[in-house]
Amino acid sequence: MADKHRISADELTQLQFELDNAYPQEILKWAHDYYGDKLVVVTSFQITGIVTLHMLREITDNVQVMTLDTGLLFPETYQLIDDVEAALDISVQRIKPELSLPQQAREHGSLLWETNSDKCCHIRKTVPLRESLKNYDAWVTGLRRDQSITRRNIPVVDWDDRYDMLKLMPFATWTEDMMWTYINAYELPYNPLHDRGYPSIGCYTCTMAGNGREGRWSNSGKTECGIHVPLVSEEKVS
Repeated sequence: MADKHRISADELTQLQFELDNAYPQEILKWAHDYYGDKLVVVTSFQITGIVTLHMLREITDNVQVMTLDTGLLFPETYQLIDDVEAALDISVQRIKPELSLPQQAREHGSLLWETNSDKCCHIRKTVPLRESLKNYDAWVTGLRRDQSITRRNIPVVDWDDRYDMLKLMPFATWTEDMMWTYINAYELPYNPLHDRGYPSIGCYTCTMAGNGREGRWSNSGKTECGIHVPLVSEEKVS
């Protein structure tokens, strides 16, 4: 595998300056023009991810996209992935963990998401993503500043030391209302659980109806799975 394309600190600063006030379409077009098929969208099929895919599909028919199939997603989420594939004529890479749920139960207990949610996320999300991203030079995420306190200062583009690649957040400055306006304007499919009080949707074991991301891991102080903001070290959960 060829070495990933790296940028210097000065190049990153210049890039952040140039893209900070750019429209998401402009950011996505720059990323596609620069990285081509070494650019991948990673999405859990929240509304921001769906808008990202629609905008990128307007730019190119060569859309690289992956989702983390933990084996614990809602039936509605699995159906949505199929619906988005059909609507946008794309193919989604479903990234699965090395351990099946029965294997995880045998090794770590049947309800690991209740006893150690950080470790469960590490096994079923963080490790599979890390391995899959090795094939790419840049990734696009659906992070927005209005989603949580931990995300309120995110830039539109940054160097991701954890995965050793460029990380893009083209909708960092957009709000949830703006996302829904776009979804409705283009009549894009979305998860029906949103209409049932689930603003943020992950695994059914750790997702409840609630405000913003408060419905995720609601019985703990956890707000992130670790993919974007590693709350615990790799050593602690591995």
